[in-house]
Order: sequence, then C-alpha cells, then structure tokens
Amino acid sequence: MNSSSNQFVWPVRVYYEDTDSGGVVYYANYLKFMERARTEWLRSIGYEQDQLLAQDGIIFAVRSIEVGYHQPARFNDALEVSASLSGKGRASLTFQQEVRRPADSQLLCSGEIKIACVDMKRMRPTPIPTGLLLEIPDVD
Repeated sequence: MNSSSNQFVWPVRVYYEDTDSGGVVYYANYLKFMERARTEWLRSIGYEQDQLLAQDGIIFAVRSIEVGYHQPARFNDALEVSASLSGKGRASLTFQQEVRRPADSQLLCSGEIKIACVDMKRMRPTPIPTGLLLEIPDVD
C-alpha cells in the first residue's frame, strides 16, 4: 500500500492466455486483473478470503462495476493494477481501479467497483465483520 495514500498497486504480467486472436488483452481479463489487486489489497491488511468464509461465513461479491477501456495491453506487457478505496459502508466497499503500463505510463483501463459483503448461508448482504472493518482505512 502506498503510504501517502490508500492506493495499493499490484504487478501483473500479460500471458498469452490473456490475449485474443489479435494479440491484445481480451476486455474481460482486465476485470480479472482488478480482482487480483483487490484480493492482494485484502491480503496486505491481514485477511484471506478463504479464512473469512470459514470463520465468518462471508464473501465479497461485485455489486456493480463501471469500466472504461483506454488503450490496449499486449502479450508480455508488464502492468500495474491499482486499487484505491473510495467508499466505505457498513456492508460495502467501493474501489477506484486503474490498469497502467509503467513502461510508457499509459492508462489502459479504469473502473469503479462496488463490492458487497455477503452472508453465504442467506446469500444476502451483511455487515463487514467489526475486526476487518476497523482494519480498513477510512476514506478521505
């Protein structure tokens, strides 16, 4: 996590399997890259998703997403995927995310992703466990 802000950055390499027949990253794979960054952000504050399910019976599920595609990434590109918390509710978190190619500073994809804390038994929104909620930084 960047100490001067709440921005978390995770490196991603584009593999052949991430590309389409034209050799560019298939649009849906940017969502996978963003998911990885949010998972690693959670891990960086000391929480694992499988442990949250086993101990608290919760998962985090995407509630809504808005994505903009700006430039293509290609096979073997080294990328950086950022996740910045922009909203914190009792049962949800909102992230601003970007996928950039540091080699030329290009913004490739950006998005706003709202995730909900879900009780797996009831499949209904539920409050984020207190211990975890206290670990999540407040939004400026």
